[in-house]
Amino acid sequence: MPRGFFARVVLAVACAAVCNSSPVAQRGRVGSRVGASSANTGGARANASAPVLLARLESREITESSGIVASRRNPGLFWTHNDSGDGPFIYAFDRAGRARGVWRVEGASADDWEDIASGPGPVRGQTYIYAGDIGDNYARREQVVLYRFPEPKVEEADAAATRASARATEPAEAIRLKYPDGPHDAEALLVHPVSGDIYVVTKAVGGAGVYKLSAASAVAGVNMLALVATLRGPDFFGTFVTGGDISPDGRRVALCDYAQGYELRLPNSAAQGFDEVWRQTPAVVPLGARRQGESVCYRLDGAALLATSEGEHPPLYEVTLAGAR
Repeated sequence: MPRGFFARVVLAVACAAVCNSSPVAQRGRVGSRVGASSANTGGARANASAPVLLARLESREITESSGIVASRRNPGLFWTHNDSGDGPFIYAFDRAGRARGVWRVEGASADDWEDIASGPGPVRGQTYIYAGDIGDNYARREQVVLYRFPEPKVEEADAAATRASARATEPAEAIRLKYPDGPHDAEALLVHPVSGDIYVVTKAVGGAGVYKLSAASAVAGVNMLALVATLRGPDFFGTFVTGGDISPDGRRVALCDYAQGYELRLPNSAAQGFDEVWRQTPAVVPLGARRQGESVCYRLDGAALLATSEGEHPPLYEVTLAGAR
């Protein structure tokens, strides 16, 4: 979401009171633990560590980190992208915040990229990146689009790449999506790591819709999403969902809003499939002092969540989840 539009909705989500807990917390020292905000907005607090500030992203070209995902092909690395206003670029970085290269997504355009995910695709055994051009602040887009492409292999020499000298991904496939009930703004894209099913979570005060495209039913034309759940408060803070991810084991969901994170866990007794997870009560996960938090992902081992923020040299926070292995 552009920062100008964010300013017009900040009162609705009361982000300032929650995210900016103190000037000291906002600055933070790398490696320091950040005390959790006292503004618990519903749901039980997760059994998790305090957020640790791992680093600040060094790349000057990452100014609006709007999505994050752990690399499957390059363990220890992560991918992010900017919000609207940038081109179709993805940026690699490591846990120390060091830039590891920039890639232009071939065949893609960028209207309002809001999230990024990883999952299976057409070629068995290959990992794909999904870039979600799903933002629609004024609910005017009749269709939104995802770009799916094989995840690049990152080499040491790629660290020198910038937007001006960006590497090229393999050509991306455009997956066009349409909501069954009219346009929505959305900032959270999730892909199930086993089934490849795609989920888009909308952003609205009254309730966040969870829309699904089954991997088995995807077509080359326009795909009609199906509404499978609606997330409502008070368990979610205003339901202004701004990012999400599915754990590598396919049994947990992480979501975030401007204030904090949430985790939903599929019960061991669940017999109705993965979509039962959306009916679970979320546990609150503090994600640190983020000026405008729009991204969250699981670490590759699923034992922690990582989050960034919009702004120059954004912080990279990590929260360890108890009992997640």
